[in-house]
Amino acid sequence: MIDISLLRSLNAGTKEQRLQTLRSVVKTTRFIPVDPRMVNNHIHTTYSFSPYSPAAAVYAARAEGLATCGIVDHDSIGGAGEFIEAGEIVGIPTTIGIEARVSFAETALHDRRTNNPDQIGNTYMALHAVPHDKIETVQAYFAPLRERRNARNRKMVAKINDLYAGDGVAIDFERDVLPLSQYAEGGSVTERHLMRALARQLLALGKAKLPNGAGELDTMLAEYDLVGTLKKDCIPRVFVPATDECPTLSEFVRFSAEVGGILAYAYLGDVANSVTGDKKAQKFEDDYLDELFAAVSHAGVRAVTYMPTRNTQSQIERLRKLCDQYGMLQISGEDINSPRQSFIIQKMQEEQFSNLVENTWHLIRHENGK
Repeated sequence: MIDISLLRSLNAGTKEQRLQTLRSVVKTTRFIPVDPRMVNNHIHTTYSFSPYSPAAAVYAARAEGLATCGIVDHDSIGGAGEFIEAGEIVGIPTTIGIEARVSFAETALHDRRTNNPDQIGNTYMALHAVPHDKIETVQAYFAPLRERRNARNRKMVAKINDLYAGDGVAIDFERDVLPLSQYAEGGSVTERHLMRALARQLLALGKAKLPNGAGELDTMLAEYDLVGTLKKDCIPRVFVPATDECPTLSEFVRFSAEVGGILAYAYLGDVANSVTGDKKAQKFEDDYLDELFAAVSHAGVRAVTYMPTRNTQSQIERLRKLCDQYGMLQISGEDINSPRQSFIIQKMQEEQFSNLVENTWHLIRHENGK
């Protein structure tokens, strides 16, 4: 990751201040050459949950040698403008999108777990390559959904307080959770924000420990590690099912077509060992992947996004065959939301994934109307 003091500077202030900081930093930065194989279309920012503002994320991506980078935040595309301009400042192309939970209640998979560890019947979908003149339309569409999500977040905070009452935990949503997010600037509040607020209280109460002599970087890493552990262990105990904040699949397909983006099913696959450490070993969509492809294709979904390092070779080969069978565009990306993660996807060096590089440029051309 980038130097902690630089990260702090690139995260501070308003969008305009962050971009001005980036302009100043770039003047004295000697970037390594880009690797044309290195693309990542699934980078989260502080507009959902991440240690990186859009400006910081783009800087970090370029510093690691990415040829392109893409922003995908949960329920918000509010960071897209900053991300695009940051890409222009550091000199790499960008692509923009948004990730949403979509209800499969109207499909044959309504009672199956797809790619969502927390809730059967709700599925993560990614809307990629949103044309730039539709950013505000997309952001406005999700505004009431973010408010409904916060109503659910408040219910989960109450359950967290009950669960940890014996430890002295007393989280206030407005005081302790919202300031950890970019909600005031159009960002979303996720379960990870709740876990970060909980982590901070547990640390303050002495119920969790930092490494001895921890500096600013060690403190941040330890806090994010604790968030990952709590997400895996606590969220299943306090989770409140998402309902009216989730559009139906048919509704979201229609909206995606209206704004001209490329809607993708986000393949997860059965998890044995979680790459990011925040998921338990769990069965997901592999047992009925053929049926799932038929359902999303019938609904009008024409793309699949997946993360090459998270899956076995046999999972990848099966997925790619189904993509070919149904004419699905293949999109790649590793979801960056922790300071320990690299923006680089080393497996993209493999010839088998050259199509994913080519398809990234398709996304960029699409959203720029070329």
